[in-house]
Amino acid sequence: MTVTGWLSFVVRLNYPTFAQILIMSKKRTKKQSDNMTRGRLTGQIKSIFEKESARVLNYKQVGSRLSISDPQTRKLLNEILYSLKKSGFLREIQTGRFKLKQKGAFISGTVDMTRMGYGFIITDDIEEDVFVSNRSLNTALHGDKVKVRLLLGRKGTRPEGEVVEITERARETFVGTVEVMRQFAFLIPDTKGMPFDLFVPLDKLGGAKQGEKAVAKIIEWDKRQKNPVAEIVEVLGKPGEHETEIHAILAEFELPYKFSNEIEKAAKNIHSKIGPEEIKKRRDFRKIPTFTIDPADAKDFDDALSLRKTDDGLWEVGIHIADVTHYVQPDTLLDKETVRRGTSVYLVDRVVPMLPETLSNNVCSLNPGTDKLTYSAVFLMNDKAEVLNEWFGRTIINSNQRFSYREAQVILDGNDGPMKDILLTLHDLAQKLRSGRFDTGAFSFERTEVQFDLDENGYPVSIRFRESGTANELIEEFMLLANKKVAEFIGKKKGAKAKTFVYRIHDKPNPEKISSFITFVKRFGYKLNNSNEGSLALSMNRLIKKVRGKKEQNIIETLALRSMAKAVYSTQNIGHYGLSFKHYTHFTSPIRRYPDMMVHRLLTAYLNGEKSKNEEQYEKLCENSSKKERLAVEAERASIKYKQVEFMQDKLGKPFEGVISGVTEWGIYVEIIDNQCEGMIHIRELDDDFYEYDEENYCIRGRNAGRTFTLGDSVMVEVVKADLQKKQLDYMLV
Repeated sequence: MTVTGWLSFVVRLNYPTFAQILIMSKKRTKKQSDNMTRGRLTGQIKSIFEKESARVLNYKQVGSRLSISDPQTRKLLNEILYSLKKSGFLREIQTGRFKLKQKGAFISGTVDMTRMGYGFIITDDIEEDVFVSNRSLNTALHGDKVKVRLLLGRKGTRPEGEVVEITERARETFVGTVEVMRQFAFLIPDTKGMPFDLFVPLDKLGGAKQGEKAVAKIIEWDKRQKNPVAEIVEVLGKPGEHETEIHAILAEFELPYKFSNEIEKAAKNIHSKIGPEEIKKRRDFRKIPTFTIDPADAKDFDDALSLRKTDDGLWEVGIHIADVTHYVQPDTLLDKETVRRGTSVYLVDRVVPMLPETLSNNVCSLNPGTDKLTYSAVFLMNDKAEVLNEWFGRTIINSNQRFSYREAQVILDGNDGPMKDILLTLHDLAQKLRSGRFDTGAFSFERTEVQFDLDENGYPVSIRFRESGTANELIEEFMLLANKKVAEFIGKKKGAKAKTFVYRIHDKPNPEKISSFITFVKRFGYKLNNSNEGSLALSMNRLIKKVRGKKEQNIIETLALRSMAKAVYSTQNIGHYGLSFKHYTHFTSPIRRYPDMMVHRLLTAYLNGEKSKNEEQYEKLCENSSKKERLAVEAERASIKYKQVEFMQDKLGKPFEGVISGVTEWGIYVEIIDNQCEGMIHIRELDDDFYEYDEENYCIRGRNAGRTFTLGDSVMVEVVKADLQKKQLDYMLV
């Protein structure tokens, strides 16, 4: 019997044909395979959350760890995450963000301490914050990471707990004022979240005198004693003096303000002469027109641009970055110091550099008229600013011109000046890059920054707002382009797992925060479209343009930024939401940021064909860099606040127009429009009625007359107190 005849016979007997058998077999195999895939994937996901029990992860981060890139498997991954939530294995902390559900009566978290001495534990393990009494803190302080045993309480009441272990101290030292008694001394701390005075034995004063500001370190703390025992480790000087207060701010955030002699010596011993052998290894840009644009008072120039027209009418744009990692080798004394510092710190009157000035202002800085070693991203672009080709590698340049932003702006505004044609061409390309970014969903946040004019003693004589123009945008766009393309070069690999790399990531905003912000801006007659990610960015950018120059500009810009997530460094790429980039890193500022040095080293290794580096090691360095960045930002804000309070000291009783910038149960915060100096009107000072806090409507309301003070309202105030010690201003209504 032929095969055809056999198949006909089988069909007549109602048996499945060979083709049907094959199809049925494939269906069964596929179903079994799907079940196996789901089961195996579920196990892998569980393993990730168990290993990283303290972390909150979304499906992109989990997918990245498992090297999942195809849409179908990612969809399955997301389904499994919600299935694990339903089964009680995971908790959904925010929409689409999950954490391992803690078992038992213990939780882990961070202490948020009040001035009264009790605290709350901020935790992802349960929905509510956990109250901990003064006695139950067991020497835990503000910012400490702790393990807490939950205590049984009445149903419906706030959960309470007791600290059973301090897993990580937030700080070791405290800044304050020395009070010397006959037989002992105390340090009265300035540090927020430290409600206890530090007991200092007389033999531990370290030369500190009555009334001086100093730094103390806790050396002993018996749980039965209210006050810890400390020793003075550094004397800062007399309160109120400019140098004392600036050093106190740095010490408050445990940021160093000077380099040790050992570090300075190591920097001076670095061989800075560029020999012919080194030049041979590099692409030579010394004959191509090159320039830098920086603030007028800048001393460290870590980026330069070059431009030349190719024979086929295209533009070769060179983005040249100081080659810091050529001079600072891994695991050296200098490298360990840059890890410890993490970033340069920008205060109102100075820069506290990450690298000693020998390197930051001289050897590495791209000063004009001098051969300099650089790490470059070179792009071949057409007139539409489309990148047609890219090259990354080590180079040598000689900058022809050093512009300040103001000098470059004058030329871009149509006036004559050096390198005019080059500046105008790059400006045109930059504006096209900028338009393209916003068209694809990038946000346009431009906070107004304050600047101080200081006299010879550091006293603020005036406050002005920092100007930003198209010269700033020119530099910004090409730095963004370099950062994006370097990240894509390493991370954008089809069908293969990307090698370990350092990304600058920015998560999606919390929907609740966006919803609150939309409600708030409605008070001013503005609307935001939050129907999808693209519409939110477009709508937010329109809002920022509309409020420019209006009284409510600063408060709306501030709250818009607060509604967004914070950008951090990580080896786990989830993209940069604010810039609308799927891959983004920091490559362009290695003189002032350690992550950029990591990026330079990783890029060099991978260009040389080396294997992927240790992910865990780099993730720890990323976490340290993010922490140091936050501390630097807080120190900068503290220095601005100090100078604002100092500036307002001689203006007591003067009236100012302001905007309500914050509302709390103890009063309202008002920001003066002319100088952004923020102060508080205590609720007890509003004596025309009994005022109550209405959190839902961002206001306080008089119980009898119904008068309200709402976030964003315009008010006239006068200064009644300027407390330099606490960096606080008190206002009253005119």
